[in-house]
Amino acid sequence: MGVFGAMTTALSGLRAQSYALENISGNIANSRTTGFKRMETSFIDLIPDTPANRELAGSVLARSSATNSVQGDIAGTNISTNVALNGDGFFIVAEKQGELNGVPNFTQSSLYTRRGDFDFDRNGFLVNGAGYFLKGLNIDPLTGAPRATDAEVIRITSDSLPPRSTTTIEYRATLPATPQTPAYVSANGAIGSELIGGSALYPTSPASLATISATDSPVFEGRAIQGGTVNSYDTLGRPVPVRLAWAKETSLSVAPPAADTWSLYVQTDPAATGAAAQWTRAGAAGSFAFDSSGNLTSSPTTTLPTVTVNGVTVTGIVLSGGTNGEGLKQVNSTQNVGQLEANAIRQDGYSAGVLQRTSITDDGAVVGTYSNGQVATLAQLLTAKFSAPNALKRNDGGVFAETAASGLPLVGSATAGGTQLVGGAIEQSNTDIAEEFSKMIVTQQAYSANTRVITTSQQMLTDILNIIR
Repeated sequence: MGVFGAMTTALSGLRAQSYALENISGNIANSRTTGFKRMETSFIDLIPDTPANRELAGSVLARSSATNSVQGDIAGTNISTNVALNGDGFFIVAEKQGELNGVPNFTQSSLYTRRGDFDFDRNGFLVNGAGYFLKGLNIDPLTGAPRATDAEVIRITSDSLPPRSTTTIEYRATLPATPQTPAYVSANGAIGSELIGGSALYPTSPASLATISATDSPVFEGRAIQGGTVNSYDTLGRPVPVRLAWAKETSLSVAPPAADTWSLYVQTDPAATGAAAQWTRAGAAGSFAFDSSGNLTSSPTTTLPTVTVNGVTVTGIVLSGGTNGEGLKQVNSTQNVGQLEANAIRQDGYSAGVLQRTSITDDGAVVGTYSNGQVATLAQLLTAKFSAPNALKRNDGGVFAETAASGLPLVGSATAGGTQLVGGAIEQSNTDIAEEFSKMIVTQQAYSANTRVITTSQQMLTDILNIIR
């Protein structure tokens, strides 16, 4: 090849080092770009076909090498809708195609990115700093079920959360073996005075134990202990206070029956007067039975009677003392001074609420907090993983498109395969400034060396021409 071959080879070196310098320049320029993946430069030698013992070093060709699988540092932002991926995978995003009545529409194909600086736009879409819209599963906040089976653009509207009527009250409490009712205290501990029916010495009790009239209410409350009050809600979300009381029917210490038994009462109409019912028993007399160890032996659930307060009615509420009755216990009265100890009283109803705050949790759920205190899952993030992520096609804005070489995306849970989501954070560029400057120095030296080869080749050609002269 001679002198001209050396010059041509040096020119290929100049082109290769220029290409490397261009990648270095781009990496440094994007050292602060969220989710940016640096481009490395690899070199391939091109060897001409020559006989044995006449091989040449050949020229060089520069190619790019992606680092899509190399993670950048994760930095907190304190923005609740920002999210970073710690591990493999990409967020699924859509590109805006146009607008219809001020609402964007999107291309059908999905793109993939590690840029998680998402925030809401005016229409409730989650869009990142490069203008790409996050995709996932939109969730019905009432049922908790996805609205579709495939990934779609996530949209969180400011619609209020509809009210939900109370259907169940979870009730966990500890009852005293000897309730310290007012009647018991006034009787100085006479046997049986703590029972709702009284004793032979103290027979005063309400005329009816199934329903307690307003007239008999003072007598009833003198032979019962308070069970707590919980706000329930009707179908319109209006609150109705449900007041509970417990009255002991039989006691092992009086005339040993099969068990200690209790009746649960509900104040069904606090405004009742005269003979009208103010309290109503839930179920049959003594429907809650405890053995000598204080464990519930009867059914832990009962349906409460209809309650009307200030003209608002709730009905059909089921009170549950736990799956196996573990929520209701009876203990020696010295342990709770003869009064009921309420461990938990929770119900599943609520009034209408307005969305106040949205955040992304570490399991990829987009969670909304409402003014009524409810927290509901509004969407679920999905991630896509590829067999060859470095073979994805790079597009503007830190997004990638699938290729034949990358394989099809495996779409699934955001935390599948050990990947973690970090809410309120972003992944930074994986560019290392110090490393890029080191590569730039090496590239500059290689470029200068190639120019020296060209200069030397030119001088040799000049010497040859001078021979003729």
